[in-house]
Amino acid sequence: MNDREVAEYLLANPEFFAEHAEMLATIRLANPHGKAAVSLQERQMEMLRDKNKILERRLAELLRYGHENDSIASKFNRWTIRVLAERDAYALPRTIAGGLLEIFDVPQAALRVWDVAEPYAQADFSRHVGEEVRIFANSLTAPYCGANTGFEAAQWLIPAAASEDGAASGESAHVTESIALLALRDPEGKEEASAFGLLVMGSADARRFHDGMATDFLTQIGALASAALSRLLPR
Repeated sequence: MNDREVAEYLLANPEFFAEHAEMLATIRLANPHGKAAVSLQERQMEMLRDKNKILERRLAELLRYGHENDSIASKFNRWTIRVLAERDAYALPRTIAGGLLEIFDVPQAALRVWDVAEPYAQADFSRHVGEEVRIFANSLTAPYCGANTGFEAAQWLIPAAASEDGAASGESAHVTESIALLALRDPEGKEEASAFGLLVMGSADARRFHDGMATDFLTQIGALASAALSRLLPR
């Protein structure tokens, strides 16, 4: 009999080892963790222990992800309440960016909105942006996360310290190694609708925003910010 035939026989006759239980203790197998041979029963126990360790690691990982998601969801809820409670349209952009700094512990955040209604044309948040920024925002179908390769939008970023002391320009000296960019679009418009703004988050930590990170919550942040800021647009 060859190996395949032996395996097929044992699978077809599971009572074999029950009828020949003494073989379980006499069969010796190579120990993957050392030179000494072990019995079949001992080898099976080692395999079960290894499988249990793998399952325990996976369970711990799932629990960690669950706790992280719960924490993010709680922060998103607090941020949403703050944004919805802001009645002053002029203060809304700072409320959105400031909430990201404070609630989500984002090191740097800012946004710009263009083609706004006349009453907001001179506001800080509607200052001129380059045509390249508009084109880039229009091209974003999902949040961009990754290295800051010299994005113009990175120059808007307001570090947390500047936000706390009331700095309005956002031009304070800071380092931005990683960045997240979220296009702002009319929530009632089509997916291909032109962007009317850009929300930016940054960090001096190159790993804070990376191209492999999940963007579900960032997408929700962008959608809610778009809905709130749409009141700044011409009717």
